[in-house]
Amino acid sequence: MKLYRLTPLLLCLPATLLADPIDRDSALKLPDTLISANRQVEDRTQTSAANTVFTRDDIDRLQPSSVTDLLTRVPGVQVAPTGGRGSVPGIYIRGSKTAQSLVLVDGVRIANATSGDSGLQFLNVDQIERVEVLRGSRSAVYGSDAIGGVIQIFTRRSAQQGLQPRLRLAAGSNQTWQRSLGLSGGDQNTRFNLGASLDESQGIDWSHTSYPSDGDHDAYRNKSVNLSLSHSFTDNVEAGLNLLDSRGRSEYDNPYGRFDLDTFQSFAQAPYTDYTVSSLGTYVGAQFSELWYSRLELGHSENRDKKRDKLSDDASEFNTYRDSVSWQNDLTLDDQNSLMLGGDWYQDRVHGSTDFDEDSRWNRAAFIQHRFKGESFSTELGLRRDQNQQFGGQNSWSGSLTLPVNPNNDLLLSYTEGFRAPTFNDLYYPQYSNPNLKPEHSKSYELQWRSQLSETSRLETSLYRTDLRDAIIFGADSIPANVASARINGFETALHQQWFGWQSNLGIAMIDPRDRDSGHTLARRARRTLSLDLDRQFDQLGLGASWQAVSSSYDDEANRNKLGGYGLLGLRGSWTLNPEIKLDLKLDNLFDKGYSRALYSYEGASYGYREEGRTWLLGVTWTPAL
Repeated sequence: MKLYRLTPLLLCLPATLLADPIDRDSALKLPDTLISANRQVEDRTQTSAANTVFTRDDIDRLQPSSVTDLLTRVPGVQVAPTGGRGSVPGIYIRGSKTAQSLVLVDGVRIANATSGDSGLQFLNVDQIERVEVLRGSRSAVYGSDAIGGVIQIFTRRSAQQGLQPRLRLAAGSNQTWQRSLGLSGGDQNTRFNLGASLDESQGIDWSHTSYPSDGDHDAYRNKSVNLSLSHSFTDNVEAGLNLLDSRGRSEYDNPYGRFDLDTFQSFAQAPYTDYTVSSLGTYVGAQFSELWYSRLELGHSENRDKKRDKLSDDASEFNTYRDSVSWQNDLTLDDQNSLMLGGDWYQDRVHGSTDFDEDSRWNRAAFIQHRFKGESFSTELGLRRDQNQQFGGQNSWSGSLTLPVNPNNDLLLSYTEGFRAPTFNDLYYPQYSNPNLKPEHSKSYELQWRSQLSETSRLETSLYRTDLRDAIIFGADSIPANVASARINGFETALHQQWFGWQSNLGIAMIDPRDRDSGHTLARRARRTLSLDLDRQFDQLGLGASWQAVSSSYDDEANRNKLGGYGLLGLRGSWTLNPEIKLDLKLDNLFDKGYSRALYSYEGASYGYREEGRTWLLGVTWTPAL
């Protein structure tokens, strides 16, 4: 990463602009706070956005194998990978496609500007402190890509004084080995966390054999490092930085082979991807008064993808480099009124083996949001204006009304607008692009009911409708155009409950995503999904189980190739031997269910990309006291 780009900017900032009076590092460890909705620490119940939060404690308890594994527990979110570990996943939030949801790491955009994929599958969960998922458009706050929602990853942090080392080793099926180590600590003014991990797996054979070279296992390797540092200069003054770098190799199958234009023949391949996903964010802020808090953030991210073949010299490379600046001001006008206003700027640059007609573009924006909180109702009204070098200006509105029915029940009505800017592939890929494309647009309407059923039970339910227009699709000539429209109706509910010592989290979603022109169901969107987690701690012993059920879907827009539904059961346990050593064991896909979440065609027939069958992972974590 070109870290030198940001260092001089940080050093030149005046000392009066430093710090955040709200301890974000501590807030990241709390399950009832939220940062992503309005880019400030707030209570989860005070935001208009439907949301799900996973803290580090949740991650340790659930033992997910990846970030995408964690996302399958979010109501309204579906994941459709094209194979095993490291494969490119389709991530569908409320029926929107992958490129229509914004992914952030510590506030920095990480998506590839050519394909729109974020590389979430390459982020190691050992380097993550917290995951926040917002369901529904937040373009009025974030601009482009936030049609379906926002996924924000926060890297590991320290919130304690002194030094806390950690070491984890794990081994499992498919020759999986995981190693990670870290050191965090600090004092009253300075906190830091430094971590590194190595994750390797022999993997599985993703596809049915077409060439002999496809019969091998597709291995995966991931090396990640994380650094976070914050320092308080005064009670109201703080600055810091957050770094995450993940890189490695992912093997995959190409059942179609390599096509030779000279001979019109296909030849076997043994392809793999060398990848890098990295982000660096620095921030400074100041509580100028009781009424005014200001925060300035600088960011740099890189998403690099180089595909090669062990059997030939074929290679392709697509790299995205992004610099960004964000300035936000939070004003407390009085006890009932607050105002958020600020500006964003970022520039995308692409470089690789393909020569695009344009290889960079900038986007600048201004946003404002007013919030009123009264005894009988509360409101939120926001507006963002984006000015893009390629497509010009774009306005995004949002508004919500909260009605407290009684102290334990709230009704929320909201309207949001969203948009997605075309990618560089859409606009400038040689011979298969359209430089006249407009952004995709959405309008969403939502009714939420939030109820504190008891001291140990909380229910959150949403009914929503999203209308998409100017959607980009590729025609028979493989040229993209703004010709599609879609209508998505949905219902989702999340129930958190504790009973007889057991902690349960239930998520249910029903969705009807349809192409307006054909009436067909959008591809790879199941109409019904269910996720259930049960956990209980018996002194030193922790036990848990997960059940996931997904209905059938279609792999293609014409609804001719059907994907069967499936149900998966997983078990997990942990044993705290002493304050320093903890053992954990998990069994996924206990009944060895064979299923596919995506299809490919070969010689006129359709086959499903294989998913891992029954797997196990045994790990030990050592946190010595210093």
